[in-house]
Amino acid sequence: MKIIVMSDSHNNYFALNKIVQDFYADLYIHLGDGERELNRIYTQYPDKKFIHIAGNCDFASLSEKELLFTPDDQNCIFAVHGHQYGVKSSVEPLKMIAREKGANILLYGHTHARFNEYDNGLYTMNPGSVSCPRDGNRPSFGIIDIAKNGIVTNIVDL
Repeated sequence: MKIIVMSDSHNNYFALNKIVQDFYADLYIHLGDGERELNRIYTQYPDKKFIHIAGNCDFASLSEKELLFTPDDQNCIFAVHGHQYGVKSSVEPLKMIAREKGANILLYGHTHARFNEYDNGLYTMNPGSVSCPRDGNRPSFGIIDIAKNGIVTNIVDL
């Protein structure tokens, strides 16, 4: 299973469209702050599967603020935007919560800064921002490949 993870597009429809148009995935996850442009993408690609988490700039959103789900029979993903967990200060409390929930994959956004780590059974990824990174890197998104023999995570320049 291939999952593309995006975050913090902040009205940049063209960046989202480029990702969905140019990169195939079984599932696309948007971690918040981009619901308006993502709604346009939904209508353009009705055959693709999307999950959206509400971000702090997704005003009046009906999307979940966090989501715990199993993409297959071996893995559990905990996805949040991150602002409600103080990720700009530290990701450690959020990692602890993900472990308590039984997740082996943690996804978050909000900081606009890339983060990709494997630590003691937990894959943690912040894909950065597809439109306005704050870490000196180019706009980016994440890819998670889940296979029977393991998981590979990667952050890709847009």
